[in-house]
Amino acid sequence: MDRVTNFLFEVGMLKRIPRSGWHFLPGAEGESVADHSFRMTVIAWTLARLDPRVDPNRVIEMALFHDLPETRTGDLNYVHQKYAKVDEAAVARHQTEDLPFGADLEGLITEYREGVTPEAIVAHDADQLEMLLSLKERLDGGAKAAEEWVPFVLKRLKTDTAKEMAERILSSHTHNWWFDRDSDWWVRGGKE
Repeated sequence: MDRVTNFLFEVGMLKRIPRSGWHFLPGAEGESVADHSFRMTVIAWTLARLDPRVDPNRVIEMALFHDLPETRTGDLNYVHQKYAKVDEAAVARHQTEDLPFGADLEGLITEYREGVTPEAIVAHDADQLEMLLSLKERLDGGAKAAEEWVPFVLKRLKTDTAKEMAERILSSHTHNWWFDRDSDWWVRGGKE
């Protein structure tokens, strides 16, 4: 149980590791790897429910653990990746050795990294849609430079469902989920 406990402490590191790409976008606030992974997992769950050809549990598991190696490497954004190379297979192997579920966990990370199975493709699309949502939030908040990043994210999407969702994200506004512009409630509030 000590090894499992140590694994859980290591997973907690993702709450403290910042996503490093946001440093390159003026006016953008940061987030942790765990922040990103949570919403990405919810997106993966959603995409998997919309595609009957994939195993939803496998997609969700990949999404949940896709950035686990970053507990040991940090988040390498696209600029960093031009110059730094990480042996993610070795990281995953070291992270999972001696865990009772280590082979399963290493397999999930490997499958995601290779990006070939239908489940891995959907998980990758979830990763990109999470990025797109973050960019849209920053655009709606006034970080105009985020607009330059959007075409690159769109080019990475593979499934028709993710592409359709991307169109909806971009044509919507970040606060549409709570702000009903057609309601008089915003004039009077909860007062009768």
